[in-house]
Amino acid sequence: MNVYQVIESQYLAALAMMKQVIERCPDHVWNDAAAQNRFWHIVYHALFYVHLYVQREEGEFVPWEKHQANYHVMGDDLPWPPHEKLVRDVVYTQAELLDYLTLCRQQIQAIVPTLDMESQASGFSWLPFGKLELQLYSIRHLQLHVGELAERLWDKAGVEIGWVGKG
Repeated sequence: MNVYQVIESQYLAALAMMKQVIERCPDHVWNDAAAQNRFWHIVYHALFYVHLYVQREEGEFVPWEKHQANYHVMGDDLPWPPHEKLVRDVVYTQAELLDYLTLCRQQIQAIVPTLDMESQASGFSWLPFGKLELQLYSIRHLQLHVGELAERLWDKAGVEIGWVGKG
């Protein structure tokens, strides 16, 4: 068993499910003002962290070209001082987030095989575990949000998302 192939496969499977979620989301759900967290924002948040945590370390991260400051943060206020109110006046489109998903896929395919999965450091000061655990953590985070969005699609639009077991 090659751990690098397994990690890459599971990232790609979860991203394939995220792709379904993005493509099948009707307009009335995409930016529904009644939702505490807008659909598009959850998608962006999940993709941002896939992109970030596949890097070898924090200092190597280069944000997506369309990144908006603090759009990756969930909630209405910054969770760190000065705890200012967050404004999200740019709504990412489905096409834009599909482009970001493609970038994430490319990053996974390029970087995962080069990671030191034996490293005891995640490469991110706020995550006190090793590189292999970071990848599992990141895949779990992505799949959590895919599941959340799939449930919303079913509830709000009767749209079902198919399971992808392997990338």
